[in-house]
Amino acid sequence: MLFMNIAIMLLNQGRGSGEVARQHARHLAQRGCRVHYMHPRVGEGAPGAVNHDIALHSTTMPVHEFLPAAKAEQKTVASMTADEALAYLPAYEAALDAVASELDVIVGHHANLVAVATHRVAKRHGKPFVLFLHGTGIEPRHHGGYARPVWDAIEAAIRAAAGILVTTDYVRDELVRTLVDLPHDRFLVLPCGVDLDEFHPGGSGEIREKYDLPETFVLCPGALTSSKGPQNVVEASRRYADVAPTIFIGDGELREELERELGDRGRFLGFVSADDRTRLVNAATILTAAPQKLEHFGIIYAEALAAGTPPVAYGGGGVPSVVTPDVGLLTERSPEALGSGIRELLSDPARREAMAAAGRPRAERLFSYPELVSILHEWLRHTVRGGSV
Repeated sequence: MLFMNIAIMLLNQGRGSGEVARQHARHLAQRGCRVHYMHPRVGEGAPGAVNHDIALHSTTMPVHEFLPAAKAEQKTVASMTADEALAYLPAYEAALDAVASELDVIVGHHANLVAVATHRVAKRHGKPFVLFLHGTGIEPRHHGGYARPVWDAIEAAIRAAAGILVTTDYVRDELVRTLVDLPHDRFLVLPCGVDLDEFHPGGSGEIREKYDLPETFVLCPGALTSSKGPQNVVEASRRYADVAPTIFIGDGELREELERELGDRGRFLGFVSADDRTRLVNAATILTAAPQKLEHFGIIYAEALAAGTPPVAYGGGGVPSVVTPDVGLLTERSPEALGSGIRELLSDPARREAMAAAGRPRAERLFSYPELVSILHEWLRHTVRGGSV
């Protein structure tokens, strides 16, 4: 096993991409690598890594997309002026500069300011770097986001990277290559992983008793914002509410309105702890979501597979790489189709059991972090050696 000195940098703590980065850092450290893990307000950071806090010049956190609870404490980089965005760069560069001399490779997350900082520091120190381009970072450019000087610097970083990581073919072909036309052999498609010890059949504990839930229920996790589509699930529930209630976890500005519309067809639990969220996924009969935009990957569906909980979701984007017909159901992008699909599956216990039985092995085969990080480690090794990536 090859020892490596690796830096992993993020724009902020993140949610989906942040958890991916933490798990990569954790498992690379377990493989014997020295990992420098860094972002603002890093706190405990990643287990086993050397964690570095990035001290920003402003109390406003630069983000890719808004978190419902953060409000005025954050601003999307894609909406900043060039001067406003580029003022954050010195802090990210300083954190990398401090350790760059000992590094073998730098991993920067997102087509955003981190890509620019990574490129600049790598060039100064003569180090190879790769970029993990998640959809939430690059998607705003498709809608006119990013001041031109900021995007030009991001694009230059993407073109200069020794390799590009993405989670799905959809992110590579529809979000990245339509803006920066790199050859396929520059990319590694590496799915998000799942904690298979946390998400598993039978791992619900006493969660039904805690929240007074019935044996059969549909779970919809996610922020209660329009882009996440909880309004679509509320509407879809009209087609199956006589069979099972819908339980929503998460919060946001739409909660009061959606509670009125949902009525007695289900309940909103608000924010729950990470442990309770995991147990609810393990306990659910079906997991569903219906975002307004195409999803880049869909980590909640991979978690559902590991839990033996069949997902029913909108098709398109990167979701088909996670949910196949043997483990779940993808529908047309309408509440009516979603509701009909959920009702169909609720009415067919044998089919649900077959999907649950197939889902767990698929998760073990494709979304195991130890296996995924083994692939990543080998790919980084080739990058350092200047081989094909």
